[in-house]
Amino acid sequence: MRTARRLALPARTVRVRFTALYGVLFLLSGAALLVITNLVSLGSTRISEVAPGGGPPARNSTLAAAHERISLLESQLAGARESQSHQLLVGSAVALAVMALVSIVLGRIIAGRVLRPLRTITAATRRISADNLHERLAVPGPADEVKDLADTIDELLERLESSFAAQRRFVANASHELRTPLATMRASLDVAVAKPEPVPPQTVALADRLRIELDQVDRLLEGFLLLARTQHGAMSDRSTISLGRTVRAALDARAADIAARRLTVHDGDLHDDTWTQGSATLLSRMADNVIDNAITHNDEGGWITVATTTDGTTALLVVETGGRLLDQEQVARLAQPFQRLGADRTGSGDGSGLGLSIVAAIATAHGGGLDLAARPEGGLRVAISLPLAAARTGVPA
Repeated sequence: MRTARRLALPARTVRVRFTALYGVLFLLSGAALLVITNLVSLGSTRISEVAPGGGPPARNSTLAAAHERISLLESQLAGARESQSHQLLVGSAVALAVMALVSIVLGRIIAGRVLRPLRTITAATRRISADNLHERLAVPGPADEVKDLADTIDELLERLESSFAAQRRFVANASHELRTPLATMRASLDVAVAKPEPVPPQTVALADRLRIELDQVDRLLEGFLLLARTQHGAMSDRSTISLGRTVRAALDARAADIAARRLTVHDGDLHDDTWTQGSATLLSRMADNVIDNAITHNDEGGWITVATTTDGTTALLVVETGGRLLDQEQVARLAQPFQRLGADRTGSGDGSGLGLSIVAAIATAHGGGLDLAARPEGGLRVAISLPLAAARTGVPA
C-alpha cells in the first residue's frame, strides 16, 4: 500500500494542482449563478400566485360553482408549479455537471498556459551542465515574475561559469608552477649525490627517500591536471575505441607488477568487440587506474577478474578483486578525491587517493558512470558503464 502511495506522489504536479484550483473556482462560480437563477425564478413564481384584490364577493346562485372552479384551477396551478420546479432542478443538475466538466477542461488549459514558460525554463536548465555553462536561458517576454526568474537563473549560470573557469585556471597554474621547484629539488639531489668525494650513506638514503616523495608529488600534480581536464575540459581526440583491447593493453603493461605480487588474472570474458566512443587518452588512463587499483589494493597471491559485456546501449567493464570484507559506505566514497580505505586494507599506504575519482570523472565525461560495490564474499567490484558504439572498421583500437 505504501508502494502504491509513493508511485502516486509524482502525479501531483503543479499543473494538476492548478487544474483543481481553477476547476473548483469555475465550478463554484457556475453553482452560484444557478442558485441565483433559481432564487429569482422562485420569487417571480410566488409573486404570480398572489391574487389581486377585488370588489365585494359575488352573491348569486353560481357561488358554489365558482368555488369549485377555483379549486380546480388551484390544483392545476400547483401541478404546473411542481412540474416546473422539477424541470428547473433537473436542468440545474445537468448544467452543473456540464459546468464541472467545462471547468476541469478550462482549468487544465489555463494551467498549461500559465506553466508553459516554467516548462521552457526547466527544459533549458536541464540541457545546461558543467560542459556548456556558457549557454543562457534568454527567455523573452514582458518583465514579469517568470522573466525575473529566468534572468536570475542566467545570472547564477554566469557566476558558476566564472567560478568553474577560475577553478580550472588555478589548478592548471598551480600544478604547472609547482613542477619547476620540484624539478629544481630533484636536480639538486642529483648534484649532491654525484659529487666526486665520497657521499655518506645517510645522505644517499635521504636522497632516495626524497626522490620517492618527489615522484609521489609529481603523480599527485598529474592527477590534479587530469582531473581538472576531465571534469571541465573538452575532448578533442574522440574516436571509436575497443574497451576490451584498451584494458588488455593496461594488463600487458603491468605484467611485471602482477607477477611480482603473484596475482592470478582471469580475463576469459574480456571481449575485444566491446566498443565505445570517446577520448583514447582518457579511456586508456581510466583502464590504467582501474588495473592499478586492482593490483595495489589486493592480497599477496590474490586474483583479479576482468570482463567486458554489452547491455542494450551500454558497454560495461567489470573488474573484481578478492580480499577481506569491506564496508559498503566506505567503498561508496572511494569515487571522491583523496578517499582511501586505509593502509590496513593491503598493508600499503601507496597511492594519491585520486585514482578512482579520476575513473569516475572520465566515465561521467563520456556519458557513463562508475559503480563501486563491496563483494559479499570479500573484496571489491568496480563496474564502469559507457555508451555503446558501433564496431569500427579498419585499424584496431
